Amino acid sequence: MESVAGAPVVVGVDTSTRSHDAVELAAAEAALRRRPLRIVHAFLWPLVRLGVPPSSPYPALDAFRDEARSLLVEAERLAGKIAPGTAITSEIVTDLPVPALLAESRHADLLVVGNRGEGGFRGLGLGSVAGQTATHASCPVLVARGRAEAAGPVVVGVDGSATSQHAVEFAAREASYLGCSLVAVHAWGLPPTIASGELVPLGIELAAAEAEEERVLAEALAGTAQDHPDLVVQPDLHRGSASRALLGWSRRARMVVVGSRGHGGFPGLLLGSVGQHLISHAACPVVVARTAG
Repeated sequence: MESVAGAPVVVGVDTSTRSHDAVELAAAEAALRRRPLRIVHAFLWPLVRLGVPPSSPYPALDAFRDEARSLLVEAERLAGKIAPGTAITSEIVTDLPVPALLAESRHADLLVVGNRGEGGFRGLGLGSVAGQTATHASCPVLVARGRAEAAGPVVVGVDGSATSQHAVEFAAREASYLGCSLVAVHAWGLPPTIASGELVPLGIELAAAEAEEERVLAEALAGTAQDHPDLVVQPDLHRGSASRALLGWSRRARMVVVGSRGHGGFPGLLLGSVGQHLISHAACPVVVARTAG
């Protein structure tokens, strides 16, 4: 999906300390992309179900309103320190966090969420907010977790699928923004004939399989050099677990990028196996490069 002209980077905030990490990441991304930053605190106000609107002068709502406003003031202050030249706006949205952020994603260049939530996201941990937005958002989702290695590369998972190709394109742009290298990881397993125990000469079968996987990886990267001629790209053909390969890279990466669905080296990419595992355990921020639809 091409970015909507002028679309903001959107970040969801709550009362958790990890929310600060999300704001810092979002502010940095907005500055890199030269996009405005929109900070959202989603909260389903008490008594809304009874017909009492958030703007009502009901005394019991004052504490909730004050807490929400304080969250946004602090988030704007923090974002302003990270990206002083960036236009920053904020809003309290009357809704549950997941539907609110999914609605925001329809008009966003990038959606940033924390990997754990409290406050306005109370009781909505990884599976609810990060997992559901990464599964259903209409734009790429950046999950703030771990620590970005300042001198590390952007790492992308490749499997030859269309959504994996979108992840490669996203990761290449991100590496260009950051001025770092790109590592493209393609994991593969034993060929079916070997796995099934058929009597095929092992060396011949493995060599043919590896050549095919090299072709898949090279094909996925074919347009990257043309689109980003100054970008240093390191292919990494890994025989074994995709999760293990990407988790290993996450300990020395700026971020890890995966597509919203996959096949081949990354079966069930979102969010059953590899994608879910990365969002839960990666040592650096993770992007699920979702597209509209």
